[in-house]
Amino acid sequence: MSTANISYLSWLQIARLGLVQASLGSIVVLTTSLLNRVMVIELALPAILPGALVALHYLVQLVRPRMGFGSDQTRSASPWIRGGILVLASGGILAATSIILLEQSIILGIALAIVAFAMIGIGVSASGTALLVLLAKRVDPKRKAAAATCVWLMMIFGFAMTASISGKFLTPFSFERLLMISSTVSVIAVIVTFLAIWGMETPAESVEKQAINLAREDLQKQNTKVNFREALAEVWQEGTVRSFTWFVFISMLAYSSQDLILEPFAAVAFGYTPAETTALSGLQNGGVLVGMLALAFITSRAKSKNLTSLRNWTIGGCLASAIAMMGLVLSGPVASSLFFKTAVFFLGIFNGAFSIAAIGSMMQFASLGSEKREGVRMGIWGASQALAFGLGGIVGTGLSDIARIVLGNPATAYAFVFLLEAVLFVVAAYLSFQTRPHKQTNELSKHLVGA
Repeated sequence: MSTANISYLSWLQIARLGLVQASLGSIVVLTTSLLNRVMVIELALPAILPGALVALHYLVQLVRPRMGFGSDQTRSASPWIRGGILVLASGGILAATSIILLEQSIILGIALAIVAFAMIGIGVSASGTALLVLLAKRVDPKRKAAAATCVWLMMIFGFAMTASISGKFLTPFSFERLLMISSTVSVIAVIVTFLAIWGMETPAESVEKQAINLAREDLQKQNTKVNFREALAEVWQEGTVRSFTWFVFISMLAYSSQDLILEPFAAVAFGYTPAETTALSGLQNGGVLVGMLALAFITSRAKSKNLTSLRNWTIGGCLASAIAMMGLVLSGPVASSLFFKTAVFFLGIFNGAFSIAAIGSMMQFASLGSEKREGVRMGIWGASQALAFGLGGIVGTGLSDIARIVLGNPATAYAFVFLLEAVLFVVAAYLSFQTRPHKQTNELSKHLVGA
């Protein structure tokens, strides 16, 4: 399709889609953090239970390519966003209900929790994939990095606001209050999503129908006969898709593997108290925010192609993240808390920059290749990211335990894992360098551009 026929989203419309992302995040944060804490502290259950449930919701997201294929077939993302948020909200309410049931019956409570977290994974897959597809299709290429920043910042805002408000209303704590808050958040998230997505695709659909009406008739029969496996195999043949999938997996594995070991490292290496390690997390997230905003500002304002290239930012961000990880490795021998905090802050900046650049690249690459397969591509990359996040905590903690047995010193063991993560970031930078978009022109695009 010629870009001249695309009706790009305004900043107001991009912000509306950011509200959708914030709604998704508000439900997820309750299930992956608050309910986790309640299971371990109030119910005195083994930490492996909530850990396994969170891993389950990531594992279920391997269905993202199938969700994206459905979006491609219907040629509309809105129904998938609405359906996904309904499933997600229902899963959130059931997850809170399972907490109450766990008090009475462990078996029934776990069974309901498994169903709930599976629904959460399905809901996130449907809504999240469709939302990215809509952004990929309708955001001006020059605005993709800034749009990605806007949407993800609103998701973080949804995290923070939900955690803050729910924390106040949970005092004094009771399981009834927990169910009421989860239900309220879920209902509000559904309402906000339905209002935010209202009429979003109508202008684009009319323009698209006018632009490709004749060409679509020639390919309609062929497209409807293609099933999911054929579409997946077709997309996987594209070199850009394969290399970018590996980049997403390796970079997100490196990104997430330090989540569960950074604070323990600060405790054993520098004697940080629980309050100080919590502040450390805030320092890192502050760096992520700075990196995101800096990337959005520079790519939208700079005149130099080198400064506006998302590929350059992705490669540079990964390499800089590797250097920051080496800073964590050296912070132990240096024995300087200031050096350690500086490395953590810069790790956040570089992680924020490369992750937003990667999301912007994802939005660009989704429209390249075989026609009408944006959803499948987004689904593949979303599944790769979910798998990396699901494995990240296990890999980071598992390797640190093994290294502790071999090396004997806990601080050295954590530093060894940081070193491996630095290597992963370098590999990710190489994979990003190897990812080069190839525009594969098909019959439809030839017809439209007169080739």
